[in-house]
Amino acid sequence: MIEINEVYVRLLDILYTKSFIYRENPPFKLVSGRESFYYFDCKATTLDPEGLSLIGMAVYDKLAEMLRPHGTCGIGGLTLGADPISLAASLEAYRNNVTLYPLIVRKEPKKHGTSKWIEGNIGGIQKVIAVDDVITTGGSTITAIERLRESGLEVLKAVVLIDREEGGRENIEKEGVEVISLFTRADFDRKRL
Repeated sequence: MIEINEVYVRLLDILYTKSFIYRENPPFKLVSGRESFYYFDCKATTLDPEGLSLIGMAVYDKLAEMLRPHGTCGIGGLTLGADPISLAASLEAYRNNVTLYPLIVRKEPKKHGTSKWIEGNIGGIQKVIAVDDVITTGGSTITAIERLRESGLEVLKAVVLIDREEGGRENIEKEGVEVISLFTRADFDRKRL
């Protein structure tokens, strides 16, 4: 069994190697419309078997103390970036005898049937953790939080793989949701320099 400190060290190595690019000229254009020298393609890690396994362990480690007193909870965020993270955390929770239902928050409602925004077993839960891979302005995470709340769920916290440290944490916390990040842009700067 891998020690939890080793999980974070190895996960940062994988994220740095597979998901991180620094480029000054030309800078990257982000979803938020901003330009940045930093680009994080977390799907290269979240869709890697080792990376995904480590993400599950790390996210569960950050949430374990909080989950036990709340009983059965859900975990999810805006599709596509949040989906593998939610699934990995749910599986790790299951290995630790904790029920954590993975949820998928759609970008637009289902166009047929029930027209629902959220996929997953929300019938038996009242509390949920919002998830995202990277936050810049926090817009995607806030959208997920709004959809989860509109579905009658209480959002306990938001967990993200990487906080770009560009105001996203503050914007999400203005919505009354504490942000837990596994890593920050500063962690990548320390490895880069």
